[in-house]
Amino acid sequence: MNTEGRHPGVAQIARYFDFEHLPPHLQAISQPCHDLAAEMIEQVPDGPELTAGLRKLLEAKDCFVRAALPQE
Repeated sequence: MNTEGRHPGVAQIARYFDFEHLPPHLQAISQPCHDLAAEMIEQVPDGPELTAGLRKLLEAKDCFVRAALPQE
């Protein structure tokens, strides 16, 4: 995800959408959120609403990944 030249807050939150470190079954859950974040960073100008939207998407991604973890 290219964040060069973007506001530091956008660049900072974007790194949490990386998914390559996850096992394959969790990558499949996380990648669509990564892709949407990358698309929004490409299309939407920097500002508080972009940062808030990315933060909420990150929270949703975390929930989706946790939901896919084995239940104990």
